[in-house]
Amino acid sequence: MTEPFVTPFDGQTTAGEVLKGIDLTGRRYIVTGGASGIGLATSRALIKAGAEVTVATRRPSGDDRALDLSDLDSVRAFTEAWDGPLHGIVANGGVMALPTRETASNGWELQLATNFLGHFALVTGLHANLRAAGESRVVVVSSGIQVKGAFDFEDPQFQRQPYDPWKAYRNSKVAGSLFSVALARRWAADGVLANTADPGYVATNLQRHLDEDTLRAFGMAGENAVLPDYFSTPEQAAATNVLLAAYPLPKEVTGRYFIYCQEAEHVPGGPDAPGGVAPWSLDPAAADRLWELAEKAL
Repeated sequence: MTEPFVTPFDGQTTAGEVLKGIDLTGRRYIVTGGASGIGLATSRALIKAGAEVTVATRRPSGDDRALDLSDLDSVRAFTEAWDGPLHGIVANGGVMALPTRETASNGWELQLATNFLGHFALVTGLHANLRAAGESRVVVVSSGIQVKGAFDFEDPQFQRQPYDPWKAYRNSKVAGSLFSVALARRWAADGVLANTADPGYVATNLQRHLDEDTLRAFGMAGENAVLPDYFSTPEQAAATNVLLAAYPLPKEVTGRYFIYCQEAEHVPGGPDAPGGVAPWSLDPAAADRLWELAEKAL
């Protein structure tokens, strides 16, 4: 195993602090889900540093661009309309813990279709643009839930087993980490660095599908709701995104998993694992298998 990459930042660092003194003038980025929450904080920090940022969102306003990650026709229209080099994509948009099984138009379970397949189609559809930039970055936003269990290749669409909203979410987030692993191995010669960002615990509208009891358990509901100390602000969570998208990184820092602006500890994983990144989220063979699955879907 390679030595973990150490940065001068931590979980209290904000996105603006990571990019302090860095000039991104002339660099172009796409941030999915960039109109709110962590995506908005990511976009603002990149723009403040001089970058040109395209916010890709389902409900565009102003200069935002329409992108529905669950709709492959929408993704295709977005990539075909893009012109010129692209220096980075922050694959931040997504959905979490849909209470009932829903599917995208192609039949994929909606969380997997949105969080993984839509981003796969977006990033691979812009491969030539990322390569044209000379040096570019792909940041895939995952979740600590990936440590709880491996991707279910046997029934990823819940066609045979009962639907479980959290397992479906976990599948999608393990898939995201495996996507960055595959990208790092396949596109290194094109100057593309690809890494996974774990935002930790953050209160955003991503939790809009959670029931009242779950929200209360997290301190996110109730008359006197107070978020626990381990929750980050969107600006702190976005720090890992911009670190991987725009901070000077050695070329060997690719295909890795970061949280709180540091490379995550490698742990065995399992239902009771408290944190870190599990081996199944960084497994090259699983990454290749998932890539093939996605290519067939496209």
